[in-house]
Amino acid sequence: PVLVESLLVFTVVLSVHAVVWDRFSWCAVALALQAFYVQFKWDRLLQLGGAVFQFRGAANSGLLPASMVIPLLGVVMKERCRAAGIVYFERFGIVVASTGMLLALFLSVLAVGITKPVPTNTCILTGIAGSVIIYTMKHSLTVSEVIEVLEVLLIFVYLSMILLYLLPRCFTPGEALLVLGGVSFVLNQLIKRSLNVIEGRGDPIDFFLLVAVVGVVLLGLFFTVLFIFMDSGTWISSMFFHMMTAVLGLGVIMPWLYRLIQRNPLFWLLQFLFQTQTRLYLLVYWTFLAASACGVVFYQNAKRSSESKKHQASTITRKYFHFIVVATYVPGLIYDRQLLYVAAVLCLAVFIFLEYVRYFRIKPFGQTLRHLLSLFLDERDSGPLILTHIYLLLGMSLPVWLFPRSCAPKGTLPGAGALVPYSGVLAVGVGDTIASVFGSTMGEIKWPGTKKTFEGTMTAIFAQIIAVALILIFDSNVNLNSSYAWILASVSLVSLLEAYTTQIDNLLLPLYLQIMLMA
Repeated sequence: PVLVESLLVFTVVLSVHAVVWDRFSWCAVALALQAFYVQFKWDRLLQLGGAVFQFRGAANSGLLPASMVIPLLGVVMKERCRAAGIVYFERFGIVVASTGMLLALFLSVLAVGITKPVPTNTCILTGIAGSVIIYTMKHSLTVSEVIEVLEVLLIFVYLSMILLYLLPRCFTPGEALLVLGGVSFVLNQLIKRSLNVIEGRGDPIDFFLLVAVVGVVLLGLFFTVLFIFMDSGTWISSMFFHMMTAVLGLGVIMPWLYRLIQRNPLFWLLQFLFQTQTRLYLLVYWTFLAASACGVVFYQNAKRSSESKKHQASTITRKYFHFIVVATYVPGLIYDRQLLYVAAVLCLAVFIFLEYVRYFRIKPFGQTLRHLLSLFLDERDSGPLILTHIYLLLGMSLPVWLFPRSCAPKGTLPGAGALVPYSGVLAVGVGDTIASVFGSTMGEIKWPGTKKTFEGTMTAIFAQIIAVALILIFDSNVNLNSSYAWILASVSLVSLLEAYTTQIDNLLLPLYLQIMLMA
């Protein structure tokens, strides 16, 4: 399975390289080659228990698929913005690609350094790939851009040491690279923009995303350190938790956001949410869907009898939430993407806050949340945190958040790029859901070395093609310009990757589909 997964990732890398064909795409090929070799060193360290931290079990390291996501996103973003003539975001794409390559190299060097005996061939290959990438960065980046890349690397190193120590068995090395690399980049962007505020420059919804992500991460770090010294399950600790959340929110996060958008954040948010009648209808509809999701949770827990406390929800039951998320995102993508952008940010902040309440057993809802959510755990929730629902939200939202709006003057990219905001809906909402449902109920022919079935994968591909046809009918902004073969190839590659990867597919699949569609 690892070899097939690697082959699929190489296919994506070479496809992007064939389209872009510049020094950065060559660097991506070099990075993929060395990550392929180093991945086996990480896998061996995980099997022998020689890794520095405790990583999630029942999965390989995932270094190769994770290493290529951020560099390839930067490369395709650079190419799209270069074609649109937007120099600022073309340079931003170069910084993203360079940052992703440096973070992946750091993780590779770490694995090579702690492997005993030292793997000579892998060291040589990593050194050659690193030399090529650093030489390219030297001749492509300005001094300020080099400093920015090194700042992200420094934040990533410290954040990794803290969070991987505090949260054992929550991530594989690849998932840690993706999640912590993304958070490090967001934190650095927020610091950079806070120090260079120019009135009227920048979209408030972008600042809203940056402040929300950094705010909830800092909130979690603060309480994690605090509750080392006190019992989090008492009423006094719970009151202190709620009080300090209010203080940090109103005393730090709100003023920070005010400095960036130059207006009262609460008034701006209320004005934004209720600006048009369409937004009001969407908010009412989303409230109904949120209530339905809560109803599913309560109903499934009510069915759980006292004799079967170890009973877990079936795969089909868990996929109810995928259907609800698709029903949430599709109208937002068609009618008001900016509202969907902001609503997804708010939802992410609420999800993470509720996970803090559950994890720290904050009264009065902490223990109740533990009981309700324990029914929906699977083998990927082996650590102290429950992250699968947050990964589902991220997988659906990242294509919306990462869509290069400034490089798409008409609000959409030409050709297959028009489907980029729908990457999460197609890969996770439709493809992964249909593959799981049909594979678990009717699948008989299993892919070699996996539990996934041939029938599930083929049905997922067919369902995504139908979904693309429906998007063409209902979204007038989508014009594919005869790029159907590329779309079919992209959907097929990502569906096969879903069958073979042991990483969190809710997070990985939408990003790879977005890369292919943007290329």
